[in-house]
Amino acid sequence: MYRWFSAVCFAAIAAISLGACPAGAQQLSPEEEPISQCLAIARGIGGVQYASLEPVALETGEVSITYIGHSTFRLETAGGIVIATDYAGNAGSGRAPDAVTMNIAHSSHNTSFPDPAITHVLKGWGEDGEPARHRLKLGDVYIRNVTTDIRGSFEVGGRPDANSIFIFEVAGLCIGHLGHLHHELTPEHRAKIGRLDVVFVPVDGGYTMAQGAMIGVLQDLRASIVIPMHAFGTYTLQRFVEGMKAGFRVEFSDTPTLTVSLASLPDTPSVVVLPGY
Repeated sequence: MYRWFSAVCFAAIAAISLGACPAGAQQLSPEEEPISQCLAIARGIGGVQYASLEPVALETGEVSITYIGHSTFRLETAGGIVIATDYAGNAGSGRAPDAVTMNIAHSSHNTSFPDPAITHVLKGWGEDGEPARHRLKLGDVYIRNVTTDIRGSFEVGGRPDANSIFIFEVAGLCIGHLGHLHHELTPEHRAKIGRLDVVFVPVDGGYTMAQGAMIGVLQDLRASIVIPMHAFGTYTLQRFVEGMKAGFRVEFSDTPTLTVSLASLPDTPSVVVLPGY
């Protein structure tokens, strides 16, 4: 049975699942924050189920993931919550998201003019020198962030804590978006992130990190499903895929949407390439 997790991060933490959230949404204080299921000991898992482009009714425990393009993904839950992560104005087809997350390294990861129908706009960068902190319960989803630094080539002298890795805990799954990650993760970052079952990773090899370094991050994160994004071309994507073949099965999907559940995660860690700009 396949279990990929970092024992140093999880050994002292009990395996507690996050229960269903109230219909209303609220940002949580540290005192109110529930115990994260992604910081719990990883459980056994099984295969990946792909969705068609046609609308489907999600079963309890399933999450639909659609690659919109560049670094944006649309998440839809069985509880009816819609989220766009690294949202830059396009959230794909269907109704407006209930929540969006954004990053600031450059303009294709955020927008100053989000759809006014979006209730929760979560910025991955802080204000007045303070890092962003998001702990949002929204229907059946718990959203939190772990901040990382932006290097000096993007802002003079760099900017600590200006990028966020957003983590979406839903249906027992831990889904993470690395944002515009510029550096390797420290043990402290890993402890804050916990387990990731699905991870969206930038693979451009230059604007974020060299591909070898990013592959090292993924080998450490040990997610069941790795979905590349931010490739800037077929050659760069193929080079990343070749670099991942040593430890991961590689699958190319015909559609930009997959449906995943905790029970259907792959027995072998997999790179799943979704079509999209």
